[in-house]
Amino acid sequence: MATTPDTGLEEENLHKQIDEIEALSSIYGDEWCVIDEASRIFCIQISDDLDQPKWTLCLQVILPSEYPTSAPPIYQLNAPWLRGPERMELSNRLEESYVQNIGESILYLWVETIREFLVEKSHSADSAESPVLKKTTEEVVEDLEDDFSPGFQLPKCQDQIQALALLASEGLEDEELPPIKHGEPITDRRSTFQPHLAPVVTPKQVKMVLDKLYANRKIASATHNIHAYRIYCEDKQTFLQDCEDDGETAAGGRLLHLLQILDVRNVMVVVSRWYGGILLGPDRFKHINNCARNILVEENYIESTDDPAKSGGKNKKQKSKKGK
Repeated sequence: MATTPDTGLEEENLHKQIDEIEALSSIYGDEWCVIDEASRIFCIQISDDLDQPKWTLCLQVILPSEYPTSAPPIYQLNAPWLRGPERMELSNRLEESYVQNIGESILYLWVETIREFLVEKSHSADSAESPVLKKTTEEVVEDLEDDFSPGFQLPKCQDQIQALALLASEGLEDEELPPIKHGEPITDRRSTFQPHLAPVVTPKQVKMVLDKLYANRKIASATHNIHAYRIYCEDKQTFLQDCEDDGETAAGGRLLHLLQILDVRNVMVVVSRWYGGILLGPDRFKHINNCARNILVEENYIESTDDPAKSGGKNKKQKSKKGK
């Protein structure tokens, strides 16, 4: 039975992918990791220095059947320090290198582009603050163990893998930016907290919302932009969820915990904090969660009540634009 042109092209792509993966595994050794070979999901840990790394980043990729001849890898950049402007700059570099090398295997070039980015960052930080101190909270977190209920669990790496796989299954089609709402700020001792909310049904929309928020100079200049999201996958009856402290230690986990106990779904909440120079202690966590709760009430995700356990977890329904 003769193979169709499309089938032949897919087989050619698969052979090229196998050769590329073998080469990368040989070059990078333990840094290269196979997440799911059948789904063509891989990741690599990249650092600025192999002996004494200061900055590290995890690149996760999915290789679609059209890669490398006619489609790029689907990728996700994971690092706690990678914020909006830097994320956009690095993404632009990767996309530019792909455009300049369309049809060719690109992963090695991407890895070295990221490493070059990390080396530049390391050199620029040598005379400034260290990555350990950068964007960390100015306040010490005490007795964290008492703040989490037994049922609370921080997102695990598997959640990120599932999110990446979901993104791959959706293909490379364009999605609309979800509407972003901005809540009323709370000010205490010269520190200001402001919530932002967007309905999200895919991890790609989460990234779009963050990119849009960081395009706002005021929000990008905030001392911390803490976020958390929960996406309900109805077919699997599971949640894709994640959070980010952005230097305000444990704040992202607390925010996600709030979304969990309120049982809100298909929503993302970002709380910006501009530090005013006076330590707030535990009150800062109270303001972050109050901001989040207030905007969830305003947007009808929960009922207005002082007791989250009685809120009933009212949810807005957001339909995806895809598949229509």
